[in-house]
Amino acid sequence: MRHDDYLRPIPKTELHCHFVSTMTGARLIQLADRYGVALPTTDPDALFAYDDLADFLVAFRAATDVLRTSDDLAKVAYDGVRADVIGSGLRYREYYVNPQYFAPKGIGYRSLLDPIIDGLSAARDDLGVDFRIVVAINRQEPSAAALELVQTVLANPLDPVVGIGQDDLTPELTEDPGRFADAYALARRHGLHTTAHAGERPVDSPESVRVAMDELHVDRIDHGYRIVDDPQLTAQARDSGIHFATTPWSTTICSGWTIDPQHRIRRMIDAGLSVSFSSDDATFFRTSVGREFREALPLLGLGIEDARRIALAGIDGAFCDDDTKASLRARFTAEIMALDATIAAG
Repeated sequence: MRHDDYLRPIPKTELHCHFVSTMTGARLIQLADRYGVALPTTDPDALFAYDDLADFLVAFRAATDVLRTSDDLAKVAYDGVRADVIGSGLRYREYYVNPQYFAPKGIGYRSLLDPIIDGLSAARDDLGVDFRIVVAINRQEPSAAALELVQTVLANPLDPVVGIGQDDLTPELTEDPGRFADAYALARRHGLHTTAHAGERPVDSPESVRVAMDELHVDRIDHGYRIVDDPQLTAQARDSGIHFATTPWSTTICSGWTIDPQHRIRRMIDAGLSVSFSSDDATFFRTSVGREFREALPLLGLGIEDARRIALAGIDGAFCDDDTKASLRARFTAEIMALDATIAAG
């Protein structure tokens, strides 16, 4: 049996997916032309080439400029699901949406979220992929703006919006998750789930992960790779059961790491941490949740049993309600059993 025969169809969650990145490169270029948004190049190979995370974030922010209308947002939402159902076995996804990127263009919170939810709801009805949304704080903005964003979320309750996160980098190009402690405290008091990008790059440290865990009291960590450089913190994370939404392929671009059995993600798994795989920014990193399983997982030296465990761990780390988790577990178990039987018979 080839790994690909199993890893391609195995059912998958994706807990770390930035909404803008579900737009295809072709649509990005098309919309840029429509709205007169200048791109450095219309060659996708050159457009999606970066030196590091900071370089990528410049391109990511620019890409938000091409999403101007409700129709644009809803179509990108729907088409992104369709592509990954066909090619990646996607069954559930959580999206990071950054309202602070869109506000300068005059797109308000509801004007942004409503069409995205409409597109994702239509995809759920047509394609069977459930979803939730995490509203992401832009760390380029001051802490007061983050608090205001959480207040906006609370004043405009939407059923699919279940959590708060933080991404981008501070103006100093650091993570500094503790800078937004007041916003996180407010979110927790009102029952929102919380997560944070932390410990992502070689220049970051386990301290960012510790702050996210011990001071922000997050429910989940995005990335978190530097945690394995602190054995005591790693043991604490293992014992607490906190989940890590990792994105193997992005580490080759943002950190320059090689995907191999010495990779920090493999070390996290070997240490007993709860780990799932996601694409992070699929179009921009030329990946998908399917590629993370088909290519990154074998390169990490992991096998079929690991794939099953990682797929199911994504349900444990999800921010959906218990009934949805139970339904996903039943669905995943049935699909995995059917896949096992097909492989055995073949």
